Amino acid sequence: MNGWADPTTFAHVWANAVSTRPDAPFLTFEGPDGSVADWTYGEFDRVVARTATELASHGVGPGAAVHLALANSPTFVAVWIATIRLGGWIVPSDPMGRSTELEDHIERTDPVVGFFARDRAAVYRAAATNVALIPVDEADVDFEWLPTEEFGRWPEPGLRDVAAVMFTSGTTGRPKGVVVSQANYAFAGKTMAEAADLTSDDRYLVVLPIFHANAQYYSFAAAIWAGASVALMHTFSASGFLPQAQRHAATCASLFAAPLRMILARGGPVDGLQLRHCWFAQNIADDQHRVITEWFGCRPRQLYGMTETIPAVLTDEANHPRADSMGFVTAGCDVEIHDADGVRVGHGEVGEIVVRATPGLTLFSEYLADPDTTAACFGGKWFRTGDRASQDSDGRFFFDGRRSDVLKVAGENVSTVEVEAVLTAHPGVLEASVIGAPDPVRDEVPVAFVVAAEPDSPPSIAALHEWCQSRLGKAKQPREITLLEELPRTSVGKIRKFMLKDKVLQT
Repeated sequence: MNGWADPTTFAHVWANAVSTRPDAPFLTFEGPDGSVADWTYGEFDRVVARTATELASHGVGPGAAVHLALANSPTFVAVWIATIRLGGWIVPSDPMGRSTELEDHIERTDPVVGFFARDRAAVYRAAATNVALIPVDEADVDFEWLPTEEFGRWPEPGLRDVAAVMFTSGTTGRPKGVVVSQANYAFAGKTMAEAADLTSDDRYLVVLPIFHANAQYYSFAAAIWAGASVALMHTFSASGFLPQAQRHAATCASLFAAPLRMILARGGPVDGLQLRHCWFAQNIADDQHRVITEWFGCRPRQLYGMTETIPAVLTDEANHPRADSMGFVTAGCDVEIHDADGVRVGHGEVGEIVVRATPGLTLFSEYLADPDTTAACFGGKWFRTGDRASQDSDGRFFFDGRRSDVLKVAGENVSTVEVEAVLTAHPGVLEASVIGAPDPVRDEVPVAFVVAAEPDSPPSIAALHEWCQSRLGKAKQPREITLLEELPRTSVGKIRKFMLKDKVLQT
């Protein structure tokens, strides 16, 4: 990853795509009412130039921040690219976030302007002070609110200039601000385009929220790098995903395990699909992967990455992907598994995933205003991800949870990921999450939360305990199993385990 021979900025990547493919399709947007709008690279660049004029009138230029609390929309894309081209940086937040969350992001980044949806104005205005406020219609495709003048005095941002601060999902605590550079976006696009064998003929279907790194890095940045097009949906629909893929002739997609399971539960096969490739993050069961493969017409490939790692540093191969494996080291990346002393472990041994790269070029720059956390995450030349895995003799990586997902049960290490895999393998279980609960004798013990595959006829708690007892050692068996209608999640489907822990502590 340190050997990127010709680093460039994301501003240059966009300008190059426009100059070389002005008449090629760039963006298709399907709104909430089913209406569809299309732009070529050249057409959307003119929208970007008008957006830049509006931004510049509010003081956006090199080093200035722009806050975005918008759902998937053409406006988000236009503001993002215009800000990047102006040398500024975006601060994307969950548009459905509460005032306290939005206020925290705004206070920590001091943006000069904020964009938000008109129908959520009350929440945003309660959070934003000393910020120019621009309410928008997220379904708008006409951009009549923009000035007609097109900005043309573009600066030339530097490679390490800040392009975004993205706050981590907060699955275990307060989100950290991940500082992303101009070069980071370009490297993400290059690496993910090459990993997916993306060409200008491809079309990415984007249903994940665009304020998140997955949609930005793996879909949009990759598409722009390759001169491909994007079909952007206003939101994710489990039953609508495959019809949308067919309707927009999508060839590529990127999802998480949870949306895949939702598609299995609420969707169905659709004729006429052109999907040739689909990324997904986090394990799914073998039988789920088989059905998804039949429905999609391609074999989804697992990947592993973080907002901090920029591209997915692990990606499975196209020919023989496995549902339980994150695959191999992505071309151009450098990944190992180390023990607590920073020594590389042997095949089959569990340790921490570490990544070697260049901060600000091929790795995130730093955590915003947090030098102690930044320093603590680097062990020499290696970035410590906090995620555990093993690697077999063929080079395949297998996830084993976060450091916080390893419980100490009477001195014995217990991986919550292993317990979750056993529970999910039960035919009556759609998904499961396991956390640690305090225990006066064994220090801590696993407790499980389960969502039934058929909510009207869930498996009994006794049957689930019996299932675990026949497949897990005593220390790994959940002390308690609770049925839930759904697991608490972030906007991209990651489980908020700290909320489950709160449930345990309240009982």
